[in-house]
Amino acid sequence: MDQKVWLPRRHFFEVNDQSWFPQTLREKVQDYLTLGWVNRLPIIQSTSPAALVSRVLSTVLGPRVSNYVYFDFASGAGGPTPYIEQHLNKELREEGKEDVKFVLTDISPHVSAWDAIAKKSKNISYIGQSVDATNAPSAETLLRDVPGVEDKKIMRLFSLAFHHFDDDLAAKVLQNTIETSDGFCIFELQSRNLASFITISLLWPLAMIITPFYFWHSPGHLLFTYLVPIVPFIWVYDGYISCLRTRTPSEVQALLRSRVPPEKLHGWKFQSGQDCHTWPIGWLYWTICYKEE
Repeated sequence: MDQKVWLPRRHFFEVNDQSWFPQTLREKVQDYLTLGWVNRLPIIQSTSPAALVSRVLSTVLGPRVSNYVYFDFASGAGGPTPYIEQHLNKELREEGKEDVKFVLTDISPHVSAWDAIAKKSKNISYIGQSVDATNAPSAETLLRDVPGVEDKKIMRLFSLAFHHFDDDLAAKVLQNTIETSDGFCIFELQSRNLASFITISLLWPLAMIITPFYFWHSPGHLLFTYLVPIVPFIWVYDGYISCLRTRTPSEVQALLRSRVPPEKLHGWKFQSGQDCHTWPIGWLYWTICYKEE
């Protein structure tokens, strides 16, 4: 299933990616992004986007969902992965199945943040050294320090991350994935369509409403949301750019085939779709590719 888009893809810059953007403001923008993943607004949201990701994983992968260790290859400070892990493993336990493991990695490791996350869950670990998604270690190396994963395979996760790669970098990431992993999942909360732009436009008034409930104890959040509203501005501006950067499933496939010979893709299954998380305009867009037995 391919997405209907209104605009051609453009790889304009996002402010939050820039080295000159102050780290203290970057962290506050990331706080809002995490809230967007993990919280559920009454009436208009039947589930949070993070819970929806876990549902998609279990539905699309079916019984093979427990065959993988899920490596987040662009974890940042942790993002939605801890919440995806909670929802997915809760569902697996209810079905009498074993827990699955998640591993946080990034080209610029956030060790202190990851260590705090790992201490809260036995199913989350991290690699403290830099991991380049275009030149990742072998599966044996990646799995070596993850306990209890004998005979498991590697599934790469890109949660609101794949659109950050330009075409050349994205193609290299996909090529390396085929060479060193057993599958990949791309999850985005936006696309190049009108619904996504409307959703992003609503983030600014949403920030005005929710900040007192989540950040009343943080003078920095209050200052940069209300008096000097840099944080909601960047949240919305970068959101628009993310829409323009996001690829359709067919564009992901085209990049994959541009770097990987057809014979190496034999036995790989490609699926995609979209699921509503905020009625009627907020959607989760996903692409999942895995090597079949």
